[in-house]
Amino acid sequence: MSPNGQTRGKKIKPSDNLYTVILAVAFTAVLATTVFVAVMCYLRYGTFTPP
Repeated sequence: MSPNGQTRGKKIKPSDNLYTVILAVAFTAVLATTVFVAVMCYLRYGTFTPP
């Protein structure tokens, strides 16, 4: 069998930019959640650590 004759098994490879965008969105979500929790702890308890 020649590798040139194979038509099955072709996978669509997404561009690397797609993975970069997904990683950036995930990092932003984690960062925003961390900032939100820190601010809420400070406003409620006067410190950045939970009680």
